[in-house]
Amino acid sequence: MKYLYLVLFGLMLFNCKEEKQVVNLTADEIISKSIEKAGGKAFDNSVIRFDFRDKFYVARRDKGQFSLIRMFKDGNDSVFDLLTNSNFDRFINNSRVILEDSLKENFTASVNSVHYFSVLPYGLNAAAVNKTLLGEEQIKEKNYYKIKVTFNPEGGGEDYEDIFVYWVDKEDFNVDYLAYSYNEDDGVGTRFRKANNERYVNGLRFVDYNNYKTEHNELELFDLGKAFEENKLKLLSKIELKNIEVELLNQ
Repeated sequence: MKYLYLVLFGLMLFNCKEEKQVVNLTADEIISKSIEKAGGKAFDNSVIRFDFRDKFYVARRDKGQFSLIRMFKDGNDSVFDLLTNSNFDRFINNSRVILEDSLKENFTASVNSVHYFSVLPYGLNAAAVNKTLLGEEQIKEKNYYKIKVTFNPEGGGEDYEDIFVYWVDKEDFNVDYLAYSYNEDDGVGTRFRKANNERYVNGLRFVDYNNYKTEHNELELFDLGKAFEENKLKLLSKIELKNIEVELLNQ
């Protein structure tokens, strides 16, 4: 009987030790770990170049200042878009173009959108970003933290009302899936993206995405992970970054 008590006591100590090792992370901590895994502060001082579809992009980030560039041909014209901390400018054949406010807003949003998605989850620790841990969810036999992301009107950009959901792998903290709702002039709906083709370029993580949609917008944003698990989403497009180059500044 004495030895039985010793065994039971030992098991109790072991279980208590195991329980103490359980760490409940906040949404901010999870996203911070994910950003660190993707390259962390190296993004803050870098020049990133890539091709997306028929356009060439350059992002320069240096000590809080940024220049986001998009270049492409429009017929015989060369178009150069430049978005900085303070302004957006468009140049056609090296001449600055005066834009109506509505066009400037549209061009700003489209340039920012491509650069934003290209480096995710970098940027999700900005002051205008709000993060909420919704819980955990399993997709394709892997366990994920499920995090809701919203934006403040101040500093949240033109589309600050959009809502995002990120699925962060519980073991390696990579963002494997994301979803978002949008409300644009040309439509309202949701999208679900699956990350693939992971690669590191000069220490920074990049992925491509398979972009999915629902058939009739009948599914709620927060149910898209389950819908993907049940093969209820339709592949809409592929988002692929090509010819990625990374230059790290101040190294």
